[in-house]
Amino acid sequence: MRAGTVFRVKGAPHLLGARTWVMGILNVTPDSFFDGGRYFDPGRAVDHGLRLADEGADIIDVGGESSRPGSDPIPAEEEIRRVVPVISSLRAQTRVLLSVDTTKFETARAALEAGADVINDISSFEMDPRLLVLAAETGAGFILMHMQGVPKTMQAAPRYDDVVAEVRDFLAEKIEIAAAYGLKKESLAVDPGIGFGKQLEDNCALIRELETIAGLGRPVVMGVSRKSMIGKILDVPPEERLEGSLAAAVVGLARGAHILRVHDVQSTRRAARVADAILSGPPGRENPETREAGRAR
Repeated sequence: MRAGTVFRVKGAPHLLGARTWVMGILNVTPDSFFDGGRYFDPGRAVDHGLRLADEGADIIDVGGESSRPGSDPIPAEEEIRRVVPVISSLRAQTRVLLSVDTTKFETARAALEAGADVINDISSFEMDPRLLVLAAETGAGFILMHMQGVPKTMQAAPRYDDVVAEVRDFLAEKIEIAAAYGLKKESLAVDPGIGFGKQLEDNCALIRELETIAGLGRPVVMGVSRKSMIGKILDVPPEERLEGSLAAAVVGLARGAHILRVHDVQSTRRAARVADAILSGPPGRENPETREAGRAR
């Protein structure tokens, strides 16, 4: 079973390990691979975010730029226009942690000012090192993710000699660099980047050997929800990948994942609760921190 660890966000310590956390995906985009356009309207996005909170999300990850394979970046001004009103409205209505999925300093700064708590950067600050300074100054949590290449071309021909070792070494180096910029290690989480510049066999190896990533001593975020690896295994489109996503999620949490980044919060919360009970002990009442994180009344 995964080790307990602390994820410190804006000064508040969150103990992770005994119970799996669920991060709900909120794409305020017209072109994300699964739900692109569904929540592009700010009002619908806020309603969906509140629904994710009610379903048991511990974090809601708000993104305004698609990072699907082949996607192009958008200007920071457009990304801000998409995510800030949603984050601001959610912050006024829920105590659930909010993260902003961005690689841009300007977007992250605006999102934190609007009430976001965590920066989720798929580039691990390679696209904009100023994000480290921002996180250090604000105390925001920071998720470091591994990606080979950039979204536009990352799936063209990804190659590794030893994917698990290379991803681990990459994340270990990023942790040390972030600490040198003044970030507390407790404020960092790591994500192996399933589907980001990786072939099917690479993704399977990373999930199968996730304990190696967990050995870095930081909370492990895993995002496999409805991704192409599930489609390749089952030969089904994104809308038919829920069962496969849940199977991969349970293997991941058994191998050391602390946070599951998903589209389907309620289903994942239930699957994780059963898995946690089997792995940790008999089932009981859900940890009260889940309910405390729910919608403010």
